[in-house]
Amino acid sequence: MPSPRKRRKHGAADRVRHLVALDAKNVMDRLSARLTEMVSLFSRLRDRGPLLLTVHSWFPSATFSDLAQLEPTEQRAVNAFYEVLGELRWYLQYTEDMPLQLQRQVGLLHGKLQESYADLTAVIGVPGERPGFVDGEVVERRSAPGSLAPLPRRARR
Repeated sequence: MPSPRKRRKHGAADRVRHLVALDAKNVMDRLSARLTEMVSLFSRLRDRGPLLLTVHSWFPSATFSDLAQLEPTEQRAVNAFYEVLGELRWYLQYTEDMPLQLQRQVGLLHGKLQESYADLTAVIGVPGERPGFVDGEVVERRSAPGSLAPLPRRARR
């Protein structure tokens, strides 16, 4: 049985994974829902506020020690997602493009972000999803007289 200290550390990493997954999902949901409207508002009002609020993230408040609790493969996936999000945020903050070009560029970056998000969720999971595991042992089944014999071991799945 793991020591209480190990359990706490494992629990902390799970909490970090969950918060990163929640944050990434929130960003993706907002961006997908507001994509057309945020460009329209920028075109009409020339205000960057709706653009930047759409891609707002909690991630900048994560500390190095928080992220160090993740496995290296998880850290790479998190970094890849937030690097693309940072690229999108930078573009939205400083672009001088007209609305049509802004719409094209945001569409391209949204596509890259969707790919990174798919990779991220494949590695850390989605919010609320817990990795399942079964604690058990393999027991050889003996067939009763008159019943079908079990499949050979290599044919089972």
